[in-house]
Amino acid sequence: MGPVARPCEEVVGVSDGQSSAQAPAAARTPVGRPLLSLALASMMDEVHAHSGAVYLLAQDQPVLEMAVMAGLPRAFAAPWERVGLSAPIPVADAARERRLVWVGGEEEMARRYPRIAVVLPYPFALAAVPVATESTVYGAVFVTWPGGHPQELSDRERDGLTAACGRLAVRLERAAEHSIPPHPETDLVASPLVGGMAGTLGTVEAARMVSRLPYGLVSLDLHGRIGFVNAAAAELLNVPVSRLLGTQLWASVPWLNDPVYEDRYRAALMSQHTASFVALRPPGEWLSFRLYPSTTGLSVRITRSRAVTEMNRAAPPSDGTPTRLVTMSQVLDLASALTEAVGVQDVVQLVADEIAPAVGSQALVVLGSRANRLRVLGHRGYRDATVVERFDGMPLTEPTPGTQVLRTGVPAFFESQDQLERLYPARVATPDGFAAWAYLPLIAQGRPVGTCVLSYAEPHHFPTEERAVMTSLAGLIAQALERALLYDAKHRLAHGLQEALLPHSLPSLPGIEAAARYVPATQGMDIGGDFYDLVRTQGMAAAVIGDVQGHNVTAAGLMGQVRTAVRAYTTVGQAPEEVMRSTNRLLLDLGADLFASCLYLRLDPAHGRAVMSRAGHPPPLLRRPDGRVRVLDLAGGPLLGIDASAVYPTTEVALAPGSLLVLYTDGLVESPGTDFEEALAILGRRLADAGDQPLDELADSLVRQEPHRTDGEERLDDIALLLLRAVG
Repeated sequence: MGPVARPCEEVVGVSDGQSSAQAPAAARTPVGRPLLSLALASMMDEVHAHSGAVYLLAQDQPVLEMAVMAGLPRAFAAPWERVGLSAPIPVADAARERRLVWVGGEEEMARRYPRIAVVLPYPFALAAVPVATESTVYGAVFVTWPGGHPQELSDRERDGLTAACGRLAVRLERAAEHSIPPHPETDLVASPLVGGMAGTLGTVEAARMVSRLPYGLVSLDLHGRIGFVNAAAAELLNVPVSRLLGTQLWASVPWLNDPVYEDRYRAALMSQHTASFVALRPPGEWLSFRLYPSTTGLSVRITRSRAVTEMNRAAPPSDGTPTRLVTMSQVLDLASALTEAVGVQDVVQLVADEIAPAVGSQALVVLGSRANRLRVLGHRGYRDATVVERFDGMPLTEPTPGTQVLRTGVPAFFESQDQLERLYPARVATPDGFAAWAYLPLIAQGRPVGTCVLSYAEPHHFPTEERAVMTSLAGLIAQALERALLYDAKHRLAHGLQEALLPHSLPSLPGIEAAARYVPATQGMDIGGDFYDLVRTQGMAAAVIGDVQGHNVTAAGLMGQVRTAVRAYTTVGQAPEEVMRSTNRLLLDLGADLFASCLYLRLDPAHGRAVMSRAGHPPPLLRRPDGRVRVLDLAGGPLLGIDASAVYPTTEVALAPGSLLVLYTDGLVESPGTDFEEALAILGRRLADAGDQPLDELADSLVRQEPHRTDGEERLDDIALLLLRAVG
């Protein structure tokens, strides 16, 4: 996807010396109209939305850039001005999946898009729609409604939005065909109110009436700028009218420069519901503020408040600009996103998707250390991976910016290649193709755990404020990285334990082909109680599959004991029902308070038969040589570890050459809300169709396409699978 980024003219007449009569029909539309702004305004008007924005895909990058916003200040959407196409937000989902995304209210937003709900925890509804033709995705649009909008999007609204975005996509396609250069467009927010009180209120008499009211009245535009203030408000605020008009309320009244109050302003505009707060006017008088919103701004009523609870605040210094709001939103969004990161690669991907686009970086590297050597933990955006990976294993004593920042914990910013090479001459011999770099130390618990390197394709100036924000964000990244490193270490430990407890390979048996797979759950430590084994005995073979309840080290340890016991009882020659009874008694004697399901088979391929005993385990499947599949609903006993007197009857099954037995644990066919019989029937049909495949291919196919699980859905349970085919 590489459409033109931010085209802004509705179309595409280009002056090349031809008369308009000679120009193609598609190119005779007038030039110079703000295409995106007009399309967005028309769309919002048609569905009665109160805010919205148009995003366009950047050229040669999977990044959506906000081209124009309407109805609210752009600062409200600051964390999402540039977002990765894979980011978990509605506009990215709409563009990536080419579908309309509807979020009906505050609760649904918190459930589906918690990162947005953290930054904008207000009642509003949102729809995001792709801007796409059949062949090309150009971007996406979102529009919002106040919190009183119905929970469902109406057919009229859905059809109107879809049709409008389709028309916009066609116009963008024509602009791209005629190589119209992109130009920025102005956001559609109401202009500040100007003039005197009479001009604001319509008549001189109305202005006189308001000026006589005993309480304060202030009118704010969508940017928070004051267009009108009466004398009572100026007296209550203790600021002259002349110093208030045209300014932002929190800039002209320093004691109102607090995120708590600004949040109420944002809440009123986003939800279009009345909001209120109280504030302490130094030295000791409390004032009450009530905000009445509309789509063009806010009316604020100010009165004295006599009974108020002390509020905890930490008001940062104000320089008269609203940039603090942007920073606060970005930090909230990133902090929420970082809670979703589990392993180190999750952190790397999150930085690539969220931070790099926001700061305009085109590539990144996350560095760590082990045994006094540099480790490349992950990277994105480098066409040649070797330019990054050659630093892996470098001693921390080497004079490079990465090692220096990791050792000292001091950030480093290089605005040009000359600046970097002047301080680190060795970099001349190792160019990475970029022109500016930010090296951010990742410090957690007072110690450096890594370095995040952001690279820029062009020279980049890092102003003081940007350096401070990036360094602060690096602290949040560091905490996530420390957790991820610990998680990955536990994951490696768990994976090693699981591998040690399961067979490294299956023995070669006369008359039997075998294949097995173990797939861990995608939640938790990737360790569980599922097990399988295949044991050679005199003239025959024994197979077992089972599942100890739980997904932790205790379950895995007990699983190892059960598997060892089954093997031992088999080796001493016990019959199948005796193996099950002995294992059941062992489990009770261990006092682990855990249960286990189990299926045990004694295979006799020379006589074409198998004897089976079952303890609460899902039934095996038998595929006959003619391709028909049968569910073997065997008699059996209760789960192991429940009843010391339980018996486990056996069933004999014919096993002709070409027959295939499929033994599995319940993770293959069960999940919440799924019908077991239906999932088993689907598995049987797939086995009937693909059962002639080589066993390794068939095993991979069965665990890769679980009948009850869709692509991307998390696996809640482990899977063990054992395939046994009788051969002539």
